[in-house]
Amino acid sequence: MRRRVLFTLCAAALLFSRPAPELNAQTRPDALREYRNGNYEQAVTICMRELSENQRNLESYVVLCWSLIRLGRYQEAQRYAQSAQDLSRYDPRIVEILGEVHYFQGRNAEALRFFQEYINLAPEGGRVDMVYYYMGEIYIRLGRYRHADIALSTAVHYLPGNAQWWTRLAYARENASEFNSAVSAYERALSLNSQLSDARRGLDRARQGLASR
Repeated sequence: MRRRVLFTLCAAALLFSRPAPELNAQTRPDALREYRNGNYEQAVTICMRELSENQRNLESYVVLCWSLIRLGRYQEAQRYAQSAQDLSRYDPRIVEILGEVHYFQGRNAEALRFFQEYINLAPEGGRVDMVYYYMGEIYIRLGRYRHADIALSTAVHYLPGNAQWWTRLAYARENASEFNSAVSAYERALSLNSQLSDARRGLDRARQGLASR
């Protein structure tokens, strides 16, 4: 009887001395959480550690690339994104990352190709608003203002509360000599953020354009 009691006590002590699996999971560093909190260097460190443990961890590649882009380390992001494509050629997140990499390095044609592929793969994807915004900016770079209008109109459809995007949409319309719709977009931007000096100056220009007709 005494032996049975001692065995039970020892077993209980061993059980409670072990950390619960849930606690281990909670204390493991979370790269995505660090990324969302703006701690991009920390997210990179965590992802690199995860990839050293498992080189086929696609989620680690995704967060790693997002973080590297925010740090302006575009060549590294491109290299890891290409490695990730070896694991999953048509993962829309990787395709979008490659679009951003080319966008930020001024390679407009390549960026457009990847962004259009993203839309084909994930027309309602989680980053589709950003993709249309980047496409709009590329078309502005290229002087294709009506294309920019279409892309940026779609971007603000998905994210109507972004005053800066409304300003860029208005700018595209202004440069396409669509002054009525430019005025409307500038006014929408200012209704969202009355401190936007670019929108206020643009509104004055668009109104002058209307008056000169």
